[in-house]
Amino acid sequence: MKIIVTGGAGFIGSAVVRHIIENTNDTVLVVDSLTYAGNPDSLASVNENPRYHFAQADICDAKKMAELFDHFQPDAVMHLAAESHVDRSIDGPGAFIQTNINGTFTLLEAARRYWQALDAERREAFRFHHISTDEVYGDLHGVDDLFTETTPYAPSSPYSASKAASDHLVRAWQRTYGLPVLVTNCSNNYGPYHFPEKLIPLMILNALAGKPLPVYGNGQQIRDWLFVEDHARALYLVVTTGVVGETYNIGGHNERKNIDVVKTICALLEELAPEKPQGVVNYSDLITSVTDRPGHDYRYAIDAGKIDRELGWKPAETFESGIRKTVEWYLTNNDWIKNVQNKTAHHSRPGLSH
Repeated sequence: MKIIVTGGAGFIGSAVVRHIIENTNDTVLVVDSLTYAGNPDSLASVNENPRYHFAQADICDAKKMAELFDHFQPDAVMHLAAESHVDRSIDGPGAFIQTNINGTFTLLEAARRYWQALDAERREAFRFHHISTDEVYGDLHGVDDLFTETTPYAPSSPYSASKAASDHLVRAWQRTYGLPVLVTNCSNNYGPYHFPEKLIPLMILNALAGKPLPVYGNGQQIRDWLFVEDHARALYLVVTTGVVGETYNIGGHNERKNIDVVKTICALLEELAPEKPQGVVNYSDLITSVTDRPGHDYRYAIDAGKIDRELGWKPAETFESGIRKTVEWYLTNNDWIKNVQNKTAHHSRPGLSH
């Protein structure tokens, strides 16, 4: 197959691209505008592969998208390009409306025009896979409730509202035009190559630097954590074997309170990085409560039973195995970290979601 991956230099996108290049014979075209969260260094391991191609382009650029479709002739699109940081969406929602809604519309139109011109066999085989988030469902307050594929949408932040809008556009393009689409909604991802303003890498790097570990409120918010390489496997499975028109929720079966995630990281660092910064007795002493963010969702949890039953996917990593791999990666990849930190001179408040 020939697959366009939008946002392929981002955290999840780069994991998808590495998975495809390293484990299949497919050819990939990454389309990424290389905003602050897009990092070509995350693709260094596949950069020399002849099946890997890269185009720096904005999905809102209709002319460029049409050119890329015509030139590359994809069999599938995996659409991951998005503004995805909740705190940034609160501070500046405009970029989220532009990329997540207008960008998805532009990409859908490019895909529709290209798809309609294909011969019958290739039209039948073509897939447009839209990658979304569990945050479109709002939050859960019961201890046993889970998001399913039919949970009503109730987004809380400008970020999740923009992703909900893009989900609706994708489904409308199937209903109205027949475009063969698939949608996936995932829980919080973590793992190697994660942008350092998000919760887990921020905690690791701040601890190693002897800086405060900022936790919103009392840290009792609950998230379901999905190791990014497990997610990449699931996404490839969906685009290659999923049923057109279906939605698949992808979760890690790993619910944890934010405060417990931070404490787990501190305990792993005590073991793996015992030589602490000057003045630090225990890494956990650095945990600091900060004012909660507006409209903060309490709990996310996904029922991933459908993708297990219908496509045979289960996460390979437990939270314990995945978080250890993640901490070890950040301890041994200083060059990648420094390059990202040099590119981004500031960090926003700690991100507690994707």
